[in-house]
Amino acid sequence: RAPAMNHEAKPIPQPRPPRVVIIGAGMSGMVMGIKLLAAGNRNFCIYEKAERVGGTWRENTYPNVACDVPAQSYAYSFDPNPDWNFRFGRGEEIQRYFERCERKYGLTPFIRFNTPIASARWENGQWQIRTASGEEDQADVLVSATGALHEPRYPQISGADSFAGAAFHTARWDHTVDIRNKRVGIIGTGSTAAQIVPGIVDKAGEVKLLQRTAQWVLSVPDKKFSRRHKDRHRRLVWLAKFKHWFGLHLFHALFGSATRGNPLTLRLLNHFVKANLQTLRDPQLRRKMTPDYPPACKRLIISEDFYPAIQKDNVEVITDAIECIVPEGIKLASGRVVELDVLVYSTGFIPYYNPVAITGENGLTLAERMQGSPISYRTIGVPGFPNYFSLFGPYSPIGNNSIIENSEIQADYVMQCLQMIASGKVKSLNPKLDVALKLKDEMRKGMQGTVWTSGCQSWYLDANGDPIVYPFGIAHFSREMRTPRLEEFELG
Repeated sequence: RAPAMNHEAKPIPQPRPPRVVIIGAGMSGMVMGIKLLAAGNRNFCIYEKAERVGGTWRENTYPNVACDVPAQSYAYSFDPNPDWNFRFGRGEEIQRYFERCERKYGLTPFIRFNTPIASARWENGQWQIRTASGEEDQADVLVSATGALHEPRYPQISGADSFAGAAFHTARWDHTVDIRNKRVGIIGTGSTAAQIVPGIVDKAGEVKLLQRTAQWVLSVPDKKFSRRHKDRHRRLVWLAKFKHWFGLHLFHALFGSATRGNPLTLRLLNHFVKANLQTLRDPQLRRKMTPDYPPACKRLIISEDFYPAIQKDNVEVITDAIECIVPEGIKLASGRVVELDVLVYSTGFIPYYNPVAITGENGLTLAERMQGSPISYRTIGVPGFPNYFSLFGPYSPIGNNSIIENSEIQADYVMQCLQMIASGKVKSLNPKLDVALKLKDEMRKGMQGTVWTSGCQSWYLDANGDPIVYPFGIAHFSREMRTPRLEEFELG
């Protein structure tokens, strides 16, 4: 008689999923974590320097902060948000959305809050991680999700420390400072200042807007959504997803194509921004606010209330050069002293700044590789840095595409790389330098005819004056990122 079968056979051990360390719990770091969990990989950690998720929307809390992309398109494609209150989402409700996603997708146990990473070094086929407090970790794959714009840029103006009043950057807004009836000076007239001025003009006593470069402004009505509208989108998920999709494709068809030099959409864009400029009644103010470069060469300001705000009696736009900062305020090159109680730096960010000291093969640092004219592979990898992926690396389509859609496309690409590593097909993926340089040359050629090469200065350009944004459309980007091309890597 045959012996009885043992039905309690030992389970076949499954291969360990690759260990992934993610730097940053902003929008990009979160979508990477969500996709890892969806794939069944719980062997990851998101290191976050602050006490909450949110990134940009956690740190930027200045008055009237909002997104300049329509809210129904500013959400993950797999989780449309029916609760937007306005066409352009306010900072606090965007922050609430990401905090809700953190809870909904179970990310919290995988996030180390208040734990900035100090360094990461590729050694013996792994990333050796050290936190600012000295803790150590190891990772098979390192994903940087620190964002393209997060490190405040301060202007080099002599005497800055001498100012007697309160002074801070817009990304470090000091809410303990009461601006009511105060004389507030704002250095810079980019998108942030265009939101702040309408937000404080009726509270501050005086607003002095110090402008170095005029900006083009496109007026788009900011509709408030009704409760019925929100209930309908909550009930009809397909409708919310359709509007998310439609909004993105409308953005690509209009603004994205204009930046790439499409004659029709560029002509339309020119018409609308120049018509908006004519709403400035004072000819002298209109001259001050007229840029000397084509629309969208710098980041376009989307605002319906900026021009009305700067025409109020308590606002002055100053275009004289700044000589220095004095205890009383700002001294201009003309000799005039603009007296202030509060000084706000609306001077932008250091693009693609990475606070982590990352070292790849043969002691090469990421800072060295990115110095001057950055070298990046398909917006996401860096030659000499195996198993390193950067969501929103240089040349990402940040100037003509949705930042969230871009992040999802890149995260899906990383997931495919992780699947190959998990299967044992490869141990490491290191982009070839000659391939990266060839792709960089192709993008440089692709820039010809776009608005970014029309003569203005902006953070879209590298130290050599070459654009570091993606020159092609979203369909082209999606095709390039659809599948990793192993022949373009040195495989470990």
